[in-house]
Amino acid sequence: MSAGARVTRLSTTPVKGLALHHPDEILLRRTGAAGDRAFFVIDGRDRLISIWKTGRLVRFRAAHDTRNDRIMLSSAEGVACDAPVRLGIPVTADFYGKRKVTGTVVEGPWNALLSDAAGEPVRLVRADERGAGHDEHPVTLLGEESVAELARQSGAGSVDGRRFRMLIGFAGLTAHIEDSWQGQTIQIGQAVVRAAGPVPRCAATTRDPDRGVRDFPAVRMIRSYRGVRANESGRGVNFGVYADVVVEGAVRVGDPLNVQPAGRDARPSRLPALSPHAVRLIRVAPRGSGQGNYFPREYS
Repeated sequence: MSAGARVTRLSTTPVKGLALHHPDEILLRRTGAAGDRAFFVIDGRDRLISIWKTGRLVRFRAAHDTRNDRIMLSSAEGVACDAPVRLGIPVTADFYGKRKVTGTVVEGPWNALLSDAAGEPVRLVRADERGAGHDEHPVTLLGEESVAELARQSGAGSVDGRRFRMLIGFAGLTAHIEDSWQGQTIQIGQAVVRAAGPVPRCAATTRDPDRGVRDFPAVRMIRSYRGVRANESGRGVNFGVYADVVVEGAVRVGDPLNVQPAGRDARPSRLPALSPHAVRLIRVAPRGSGQGNYFPREYS
């Protein structure tokens, strides 16, 4: 049990590497949050464009209208482009040299816009399979207390937890308690997840989540007090944990986290009827924004 632990932030984006949405509610499927990272951006050599290399992309926020299959890109200056999805040629993208992800190039005005921001020709791609845009596992978890401990250890005063781009943020437990959850099941709202290995951090975490500029040596600061540790990729600087979805369901800000002891599985109290076909859009306002954005919510 984890008395007092509750979800404090949900972070998603229809286009991997662009600015995050912070909806009040998501639907967790086996492949991750519905609509999350359904698209990604590649360079001229079909390699994934990541924030660690091209921070300026986080200045754009994408909204995917799933009902009409349209994509809108906006920035602090307003709507940059809004057009229907037009599929082009198939492509196989290289994700960090670790795996190949198949998809289809999406033709439209965003390619010129993102190319200008990236300083090189890039293309938007729709992943062929749900969840293919995630790095390792479909869910990531990080406690606010862990972020606060990083701030204390680094002397930074405060650290914006959004820079870690974790799907589910929570509060109410001790710092780095999530490290101990591997193999355990956790009920979060109506969903149940099973914690996997730690998340190795890269230079993307050094960038400001709104401006995309390097402003905090996150990896070096984490390493200074946590060292280099084993993870699923070998060894690295770990911060937060991965998880897989055991039972699909809705997760909302404010939902409790119920961590089960090893050997026991969490049982959700109530499950929604799920359908891969029925989709409606809800309007959510990202934190710090006075303007709502659309995010897909799938129910029967």
